[in-house]
Amino acid sequence: MNRRVVVTGIGAVTPLGMTAEQTWESMRQAVCGIAAVSSYDASAQATCLAAEVKGDLAEHLAASDMRKMDRFAQLAVVAAREAIADSGLLACSAAGDAASDAAAGAARIDVVVSSGIGGMATTVREHVRGTERGFDRISPYYIPMTIANIAAGRIAIEHGLKGDCSCIVTACASSAHALGEAMRHVRHGYADAVVCGGSEATVIPLAMGGFTSMQALHVGADVLRASIPFDAQRSGFVLGEGAGIVVLEEYQHARARGAHIYAELCGFGATCDAYHITAPDPEGTGAINSMRRALADAGLAPGDIGYINAHGTSTQLNDKSEATAIHAVFNNGSLPPVSSTKSMTGHLLGAAGAVEAIACVRALEDRFLPPTINYRVPDPACDLDVVPNEGRDASFDAVLSNSLGFGGHNASLVFARC
Repeated sequence: MNRRVVVTGIGAVTPLGMTAEQTWESMRQAVCGIAAVSSYDASAQATCLAAEVKGDLAEHLAASDMRKMDRFAQLAVVAAREAIADSGLLACSAAGDAASDAAAGAARIDVVVSSGIGGMATTVREHVRGTERGFDRISPYYIPMTIANIAAGRIAIEHGLKGDCSCIVTACASSAHALGEAMRHVRHGYADAVVCGGSEATVIPLAMGGFTSMQALHVGADVLRASIPFDAQRSGFVLGEGAGIVVLEEYQHARARGAHIYAELCGFGATCDAYHITAPDPEGTGAINSMRRALADAGLAPGDIGYINAHGTSTQLNDKSEATAIHAVFNNGSLPPVSSTKSMTGHLLGAAGAVEAIACVRALEDRFLPPTINYRVPDPACDLDVVPNEGRDASFDAVLSNSLGFGGHNASLVFARC
């Protein structure tokens, strides 16, 4: 028998705030986290805007640790601390009658934390150093700083979590896949809880240039017309950075220790377009099947969904394809509201799905729909209620979140009020 899986802890470091609470409150207030690039001189490049984390990680991490971690791992570690503290999970484990009880509990807690790219900034820096000094003189920490699974490893080491520890890499769907697979770990009894999510930090010239050269990024300077999902004038996404971490837990385990339960993660669907390395299937077939699988997994009908957090990147191809897919799945003439919080956070790549999952569970808890900000010009090809410019109160019991990645990877999650 499948076990129920609930969200008991959330943590985030995003362009909207240094915590999950700050991020959600910024979404409620329709705050835009996009600004001119501040971490380097972008004057020689076409793309000058990004969604950067505004806070100082040095306030949260020791300098000695920061020197040994790429920024993507730093973000993940800070977000994980918040999520784990929020859940109260380890405080409960430590309260056991003996050390063996705590050890047994730690062995039943998994970690699934993803990154779409990993430590690209470290690779660039160490390549320059190797060119200048010789490659045998680069940092001895280079390899463990750059590999994509190191954020998961760092989190497990810091908190003594000795269950399965892994990293799923599916580009921009990475952290949504992490949550979905983590749900399966708990549902099928392999773990009592999983710390899961994703992190990304690639606001650097190489990544910006790579996305610009493939015409994926918005290259204008007007912040208010940069990340505009589903708007007819959209012209590319805005690169962001951040981390989102969620603690998933077996329902009875959470109830027994009196944990706060945000929502139930009850459905996960994943597919591949098998169409193109970067472009989505224009018919949205993969996204359609991903959403349908998630709904079937949750035991829900399309009409049960009261809100969709769309992948909504602000690219011409993605938004049109995703809108087509949503219409195909919700073909009963009663489309739910569909917003893209990327209008506020920019595109966090491998961290996007987890941050958007956090937005979904807070939307359920607050009965509030986060908006798609800076929306002005409707696109007939994206005929959706995008919750334009201002969020609104609403009554709903289940939400769906989409994440779609290069390579044709699709992941859909369904959360319900518990």
